[in-house]
Amino acid sequence: MTSLDTGPRTYGNWRRPTTAGLGALGQMATGVMFAGIASSILAVMFSGLGTALVVAGLFGGVLLMVAVKDKHGQSALGRTVNRVSWWRTKITGANLYRSGPAGRGKWGTHQLPGLAAGSRLSEHHDSHGRAFALIHTPATRHFTVVIATEPDGAALVDQAEVDSQVAQYGIWLANLGDEPGLEAAAVTIETSPDTGTRLRSEVHGAMDAEAPEFAKAMLLEVVEAYPIGSATIRAYISLTFSASSRLGGKRRDAEEMGRDLAARLPGLTSSLGATGAGAARPLGAQELCEVIRVAYDPAAAALIDEARAAGETPDLSWSEVGPAAAEASWGSYRHDSAASTSWTMTSPPRGVVQSGILGRLLAPHRDIARKRVTLLYRPIDPARTAAIVEADLNAAAFNSSSSSKPTARSTMSTRSAQATAAEEAAGAGLLNFGLIVTATSTDLARVADASAAVDTLTAAARLQMRPAYGSQDTAFAAALPLGLVLPRHLRLPTEVRESL
Repeated sequence: MTSLDTGPRTYGNWRRPTTAGLGALGQMATGVMFAGIASSILAVMFSGLGTALVVAGLFGGVLLMVAVKDKHGQSALGRTVNRVSWWRTKITGANLYRSGPAGRGKWGTHQLPGLAAGSRLSEHHDSHGRAFALIHTPATRHFTVVIATEPDGAALVDQAEVDSQVAQYGIWLANLGDEPGLEAAAVTIETSPDTGTRLRSEVHGAMDAEAPEFAKAMLLEVVEAYPIGSATIRAYISLTFSASSRLGGKRRDAEEMGRDLAARLPGLTSSLGATGAGAARPLGAQELCEVIRVAYDPAAAALIDEARAAGETPDLSWSEVGPAAAEASWGSYRHDSAASTSWTMTSPPRGVVQSGILGRLLAPHRDIARKRVTLLYRPIDPARTAAIVEADLNAAAFNSSSSSKPTARSTMSTRSAQATAAEEAAGAGLLNFGLIVTATSTDLARVADASAAVDTLTAAARLQMRPAYGSQDTAFAAALPLGLVLPRHLRLPTEVRESL
């Protein structure tokens, strides 16, 4: 009997939604171009050639700013709007945040800044009796539950098992589209230095008083030496639900959402076991407060670990987890005892990749004190996926056929759209995804080293990333397990942005 070696399994065919348009213009920009042509003709008829040239110049300038894009796909118009918005933010002082008794707020607490300022926290119990925290964001009418996992890792795992876990993870993501009211999901992998407090507590608690002195000395030496340079890896999954389970349905409050999710959480956590996520459990309110508090003030991590080692539970409330002071600059974010820089993905890996493509990016790095990699998912309702992929296929075919000599990239785009349509017809799910990387440095002198390390790691992962210029505080909050759905906070809808 012979076995057929098919080689390592690869993944790919990620597509950015496109709209039909002429050249580098989208659907809306193409409409603006035709409107400009019509306006110029009318100007010639009623006002003369000079006025027509002025009108044509205005429309042409706007279209040129939309058509000229950088390697990240951002147009000159988008960059200009971003600069103007940042200038207004600095003029009004909105990039500065002060809380507590000496802060600007009248309530004197350390609430979260920015998009999460109005969020509220409550605690409920699922059908297994486990406590889970529920974050309510009134601005978008969203409720978020956070699940803590302990990933097994890929070390000493057969490739066949890894392939199975990847397949199960894909199934889990596809099933999110069938969850009633689910708006978004996020997977956060956080690496941070180990304080050694938990190891010290475990060793001292298990040490036998009658053990040989040599054994005791060896254990104590391990306790003192092991935490140096070691890291802790934590993983969180946040699921964000809408207050109404369907369009036009009744909006539910926190109590009603808590009762609904109490019955659904056991199924959501148990289905993660086959994906390699390890033991999954919902985070309680106290644990979630500690996670967010340490994110904004890394110096608090040692204090929290020492308190837990002493058998005490830090008394943290949701109104006290924010920073005492924060300042967002054009390319970084200063918060309490640390400074952070966040990057957003502008393009996924081109071509095909293997399952370990993000391995180096997710692993601890000596030049980055704390690193947070967050994958953002927005499942699409299965009832809409067929129409979306068909529209994307038609747009790709139109863009390819609009030129007498289509480029190789437009031809490949059409083939990719055809493959996506075929996979959707075979039952595959469809979702939008993004990625945010946040590097936090407790030593301001190491910020440049951390940024250089992230550039190297993202290049190895074949990701196209750019710093979140002008929105560092927002990107920092979006990378946390808070359930913030950024498209819901935009003034200009995502559909309009994509059609330009």
